[in-house]
Amino acid sequence: MARAIWTGVITFGLVTVPVGLYTATEDHTVHFHQLQRGTSDRIRNRRVNQRTGEEVDPGDIVKGYEVSEGEYIVVEPDELDEIAPGRSQTIEISDFVDLEGIEPVYFGRTYYVAPRGKEYLKVYQLLHTALAEANKAGVATFVMRNKQYLTALRAEDEVLVLQTLHWADEVRDPAQELPELPSGRASRGKELDMALQLVDALSGPWDPARYHDTYQEKVRELVRAKAEGKEVAVAEEAPAATNVIDLMEVLQGSLDRARGAGGGERPSTGRKTPAGRATTKTAARGRGEDKKALKELSKAELYQRATEQGIAGRSKMSRDQLVDALAGTGRRRKKTTAA
Repeated sequence: MARAIWTGVITFGLVTVPVGLYTATEDHTVHFHQLQRGTSDRIRNRRVNQRTGEEVDPGDIVKGYEVSEGEYIVVEPDELDEIAPGRSQTIEISDFVDLEGIEPVYFGRTYYVAPRGKEYLKVYQLLHTALAEANKAGVATFVMRNKQYLTALRAEDEVLVLQTLHWADEVRDPAQELPELPSGRASRGKELDMALQLVDALSGPWDPARYHDTYQEKVRELVRAKAEGKEVAVAEEAPAATNVIDLMEVLQGSLDRARGAGGGERPSTGRKTPAGRATTKTAARGRGEDKKALKELSKAELYQRATEQGIAGRSKMSRDQLVDALAGTGRRRKKTTAA
């Protein structure tokens, strides 16, 4: 069971509930060590004096704020500790705001909030239900690890979720930062109508399990291939930018592809793949044996089908191996059915 990374209380009005914060996400990135080429010797980072090249003891390192080129205000570590905020034990909600009113760019890290004991479940549930029914987020500040955070507390399913927010001066204005932006919305016309049809054809319910970090999968494939002395597959080139002159043709092609070559009705439970086959469990089980169609799917979609069909060893398979395995499963099912 996970351990709380912070414990304290949430207060709103005169109501107080003891809670703990738990990390809601984890990193699945493949991590590498640095080695010297041609050896298995690890590389270590050292703190060195830029001018002399000599290593500096950590106790002799101070912080410097550059006020002009080569001129610094020196700040000792203990001076920062003296002004750092003390550990806060309270998340005091000062305001309730509409969830839709918080722009996504303000959201930072996410934490689960849990009551610290069964005796606090009723008050916790009360706050959760009030936020859910009002569709509001409680805005509060608190201190963790010598840093003050602006946060939004909201209800999700059966749990309270605390999300850190960027301060207003940390969010950049796109109009000032970006070189080119349109002056307004696209005008009404055939292009917009077709774009809306394409959005509708590719629409479906949010299912995070359908999406996979294909880059990390390729990194693991690369490591396995090199370990086994196999050839490493090269990534496909990025598609060229769409020419404005060809926009209608490209939109129509995209729409035909999304709807499927046969023009069949789009299922309501998920969007269609480029081959026009629904990414639902029913469609995967019924049409997984079509090798030509399988080759048009991404590796993530192939992996999802392999998972649904219970194909052993799928996590170690390449894209072509997944296609062969799924096609083989389809053939075996046909033979079994005929028998």
